[in-house]
Amino acid sequence: MTVTLTRRPSHQRLRHAARDFRQLPGLPFERYLPAQRVNQAATDAGHKFRQRLFDPAFTLWTWLSQALDSDASCLNAVSRVVAFLAGLGVAPRREDEPCSSDTSAYCQARKRLPEEVPARLTRQTGRELHAEAPPCGILQGRPLKVADGTGLSMADTPANQEEFPKNDSYPEGVGFPLMRLVVIFSIAAGTVLDAAFGKFQGEGTGELSLFRKIDDVLQPGDILVGDRLYSDFWDVARAYVRGIDVVMRQHAGREEVWFRGRGHSKRNRRTWWKKPPKPDWMSEEEYASLPVWLQLRAVRVDVKQKGFRPEKIVLVTTLLDDAEYPAEEIAEAYQRRWDAELDLRSLKSVMGMDVLAGKTPAMVRKEVWIHLLAYNVVRRVMLEAAKERGYRPEEVSFKGALQTFLSFAPKLESAGTEEEVERLRRALLRAVGRHRVRRRPNRYEPRKVRRQRTRFPRLSEPRSVARLKLRKRIKEEGKKR
Repeated sequence: MTVTLTRRPSHQRLRHAARDFRQLPGLPFERYLPAQRVNQAATDAGHKFRQRLFDPAFTLWTWLSQALDSDASCLNAVSRVVAFLAGLGVAPRREDEPCSSDTSAYCQARKRLPEEVPARLTRQTGRELHAEAPPCGILQGRPLKVADGTGLSMADTPANQEEFPKNDSYPEGVGFPLMRLVVIFSIAAGTVLDAAFGKFQGEGTGELSLFRKIDDVLQPGDILVGDRLYSDFWDVARAYVRGIDVVMRQHAGREEVWFRGRGHSKRNRRTWWKKPPKPDWMSEEEYASLPVWLQLRAVRVDVKQKGFRPEKIVLVTTLLDDAEYPAEEIAEAYQRRWDAELDLRSLKSVMGMDVLAGKTPAMVRKEVWIHLLAYNVVRRVMLEAAKERGYRPEEVSFKGALQTFLSFAPKLESAGTEEEVERLRRALLRAVGRHRVRRRPNRYEPRKVRRQRTRFPRLSEPRSVARLKLRKRIKEEGKKR
């Protein structure tokens, strides 16, 4: 398809070109996030926009490609747009380029895009994939969801420091703004179902506080898997009264469970938790709705790893029936909690979300949602590839899927017919399906690196102070000579 518009003004030419190339069959993000769906989300968010090149759909697509690229600069993203329009045969706006390579139009479009658009699409895509994914095959096939938290850094600007203050242990002028992020993942599909973020420290910004803001994504019949942080009375009870079961490691602050005595097996024991006094953050009505006693089942699990002594851990669950929910499946469900660690690693290390580039809190929040949405799009490709091969979704490598998707994207963009797109799509799924990984549970890795990227010491004081000292030292050495 060739677009040749030479007699219209430049803004009209690009507007018509934008309308035409959105009808092309091979845009890689259009298949998973159609323009109509994106623009409707923007309209529902109260955003009014005109028909221009960087409307909500094309802005979102460009931003997604920017988030997935190793060079995540705006200049690189706009350069891809220029190359794409040139490949369509759009008449040059200037002597040598189809549209301006200046990043200001794209950056302004990113600012105009409401935060609710990528947030809503992230939730929608995550829940759609969760519904399509095959059951995990344990615990009666019930849906498994896992919650976990992490920390993110961002650009050191006054606005970011005010919204997301640095750690108090650092002196003035040292350290970066920090954000706490809590994500609820689908274990079956590996997708992000919802997320919440806030300051890294301070009242009401802890991991559990953020989790309680989004725990409505849990539905009756779900099983919530979490580490020992989540196994407090309040979160277990709030899930229990809503018909949601839990599988968690027992909190270190609770009294140790002894697996001895008449009527108890060596691995199972009933235990009771009594309701503590009402916390300040809970209303009187919610406190009264929670039971005074919680009956739980404690399961002892032996974690075996080659070369190490078996480690005994205690899990607590509201799944009381040992016949329907064997201890082995309880242990396997908790092992699947490791998938959340791998998913966060994919987001932070593979996709580069550990350091955000936004200069303002609004752009930082949008950037987080864009990364989560891009992650769900890659998960969609992985799910389709797994179905083609007869694998489970978690058996496909995320990094391999991402690299293959980025390699096929230029070919998909240049495809001119539906037949060619379908041929490329099938080849993409076959290539992604070849990146199979085996499950490796119970891994323990030290959080250390063997090779440092640079031997320069850390900057432990404000840069302006360090420059002043360096200048003073250079002057003193010059006088000595």
